[in-house]
Amino acid sequence: MSQPVTSIPSTILPPAMLGMLGGGQLGRFFVIAAHEMGYRVTVLDPDMNSPAGKIADVHLCAAYDDQVALTEMAKSCEAITTEFENVPAATLEFLAKNRIVRPAPAAVAIAQHRVLEKNFIRDAGLPVAPYKVIESADDVAATDASLYPAILKVARFGYDGKGQARVSTAEEAKDAFEKFGGETCVLEKMLKLDYEVSVVLARDAQGQVATFPTAENSHLNGILDVSIVPARGSESVREEAQKLAIKVAEKLNYVGVLGVEFFVCDGQLIVNEMAPRPHNSAHYTIDACVTNQFEQQVRVLTGMQLGAPRLHSHAVMVNILGDVWRDGEPKWTQLFAHSELKLHLYGKHEPRAGRKMGHFTVLADSSEAALHQATIARQELGIG
Repeated sequence: MSQPVTSIPSTILPPAMLGMLGGGQLGRFFVIAAHEMGYRVTVLDPDMNSPAGKIADVHLCAAYDDQVALTEMAKSCEAITTEFENVPAATLEFLAKNRIVRPAPAAVAIAQHRVLEKNFIRDAGLPVAPYKVIESADDVAATDASLYPAILKVARFGYDGKGQARVSTAEEAKDAFEKFGGETCVLEKMLKLDYEVSVVLARDAQGQVATFPTAENSHLNGILDVSIVPARGSESVREEAQKLAIKVAEKLNYVGVLGVEFFVCDGQLIVNEMAPRPHNSAHYTIDACVTNQFEQQVRVLTGMQLGAPRLHSHAVMVNILGDVWRDGEPKWTQLFAHSELKLHLYGKHEPRAGRKMGHFTVLADSSEAALHQATIARQELGIG
């Protein structure tokens, strides 16, 4: 029988078994970090070829609501976390009855639903773009014209630009709403952006917080393309982004690793969205920080003291999508010719257009030097 949460030690030591819900690249990096620290990991993911499942100690190849698999995870794992926010809330609640689950199901439930997320940000007194909840065609018709141009986003299961449509009029918004099958959506005013930034932090059960440096992000076709660290622009924007991210975590009473994305408009920060997990824009931490975001995830889950998030090199991270396989296997030798470039491939079964297959990070003494080399490498690989 599994232990009640109250009887589990506040600090979980190796070689304890930890649980990971989700088998993608974020789960894979968690497994790597946990293994390096001496832990074992059970991964639950329905894909037999999942990147994390292939290197885990145990891969439960089952659906996220499979009661047999969840019962096995609850018996064998001392603490459980997740790599993506769309795990069913009922799954997290089931596991949390007898095991430590971080982040808490309530926090994940807010982050996985855009309406709850936008309302939370607004009610927390944080800056958010003007928006309206759309549940019917009548809601679209009643929208003030000042909200346009806008982006219509489905409330659930939208990521990397999926489930989104740019609309300039109520008629376009209505058509997009119908194409989304009448699902609840958020209609959000499009803002004129200076640039975008993100902050990833870790917060432990005692409320201690460690923030990684603010990253500057650019996207291609709705998918993160390049992250520059530290973010360019003013120091005040970088510092304010960190303060706002900490406020988000505190208001959520969050325990775990959290990513918060921001728009910068006329020098002012607007909270865009949050991710209750490690974040793509902080992959640079693997090579450029004393402690990376995945080790922090292990530390928070097991009740360890947070590691130092200090940046020891300027860094530029570039995503590698399946598109670069269009002419066969990419020419990796060109990347390896860059002596300060670190390549990470995720071990995914097959490349597809728009699918994140890996990333590389270039380290340097300045952001300008790192960006110069990353731009060359990006072009050599045929990205864009």
